[in-house]
Amino acid sequence: MDRPGARSLCGAADEPCISGRIERRKTLSVKIPPGVDTGDRIRLSGEGEAGHNGGPPGDLYVQIAVREHAIFSRDGKDLYCEVPISIADAVLGGELEVPTLGGRVKLKIPAETQTGRMFRLRGKGVAPVRGGGPGDLLCRVVVETPVKLTSEQKAMFEQLRTVLRQGGEAHSPKETSWFKGVMDFFDGLKS
Repeated sequence: MDRPGARSLCGAADEPCISGRIERRKTLSVKIPPGVDTGDRIRLSGEGEAGHNGGPPGDLYVQIAVREHAIFSRDGKDLYCEVPISIADAVLGGELEVPTLGGRVKLKIPAETQTGRMFRLRGKGVAPVRGGGPGDLLCRVVVETPVKLTSEQKAMFEQLRTVLRQGGEAHSPKETSWFKGVMDFFDGLKS
């Protein structure tokens, strides 16, 4: 032992010295406050290593790592989720329930909603651990294409496609402008 004032309990020169410390495992309960995020630390006073020369024990710091969630992703105090909607709800509008940390809430989908549109539910995010108001929940809708259609359902969609094509760009402005952009691009290469 090379600390000043420390007593050595060594016997012969080849015997190991006893430092007066015993390694021991201990299970502790840690209360995790709402709003913690990855990287936050919780201090457990007096649960660290024993102090030197009979001093008080130090503190133990628990580093938080939040697991990924199946529905929500987090950015600070805001939450994000993706909400699938039917093609009928996207075209005609509708109402659906969206999960939040405090329970389900109703989300109104206006007619003609496109994939990728974001809806903000104010105050439905995470309340920060250090105080302040809760963040928002931002729901991004994704229009789901129907699958496993019957022959009757396919015929109805074929009829709808025919009727919509007669309306031209009035019914599909993004598609029309995209095709126009592609044509302009290729025309520019010819010049």
